[in-house]
Amino acid sequence: MKKIEAVIRPFKLDDVKEALLEEGIRGMTISEVRGYGRQKGHKETYRGSEYQIEFVPKIKIEVVVDDPLAEKVVDAILRTAKTGQVGDGKIFISNVEDVIRIRTDESGPSAL
Repeated sequence: MKKIEAVIRPFKLDDVKEALLEEGIRGMTISEVRGYGRQKGHKETYRGSEYQIEFVPKIKIEVVVDDPLAEKVVDAILRTAKTGQVGDGKIFISNVEDVIRIRTDESGPSAL
């Protein structure tokens, strides 16, 4: 199994969610996060004063899927989250040793 974590622009969430639903992904976890990479934040003006926004708002999507679906999930995220601009985000893929559904004690891919 694979855990796919994608950090994307907030306005792309609905597009990514729809693409994942089309791929048959039934569950995901969404978090509002803040951070920066090469973008290094940006400057804003409020009431005539300029100030630096160091941490840019992003959305983090976490999905755990069986190995055969991982490539489809990554492709769906890439296709829908990309704007071509700095700050589009990142996708992290890691191995998941096991998963257990608390309600039924199922484990492995059937628990997804």
